[in-house]
Amino acid sequence: MAAVAGRRFFEELGQLINKLVQVEDRERRALEGTLLGYDANSMSICLGDVKGEGGTKIHRVFVYGPSIAKISASERPFNLEGLAERIERVFPNMVRLYADAGIIVVMDKIRVDEGGIVEGSGPAADRVRDIYDRFVSEAT
Repeated sequence: MAAVAGRRFFEELGQLINKLVQVEDRERRALEGTLLGYDANSMSICLGDVKGEGGTKIHRVFVYGPSIAKISASERPFNLEGLAERIERVFPNMVRLYADAGIIVVMDKIRVDEGGIVEGSGPAADRVRDIYDRFVSEAT
């Protein structure tokens, strides 16, 4: 059970990649920036386009894991897994989710990410686009 919880923790953190997060250190100093990456061993993170205290702007900040008290995200991550399940209903056994890459592949030729169809055309791609559009409108 602990292994599942640990894996789920890193899946949740991975969904915040390229999203705006707020980080507070143990001394209550705050940073806000785009989460670009993290190290699972040390829990260190890399932030881009950072707004620091006093409105300072910094291109990149690397924050050492043990100094982090809190990471917050106000933006809800896109539910790529839910979209894959929805597409799977229409295209059974033809959908693969690559959660780490943030991509769904349908019929080995249509690629979908949180922004919509990335690659593919034709009637099947049109159907996937309709499913995506309906999924996004229901989520908002």
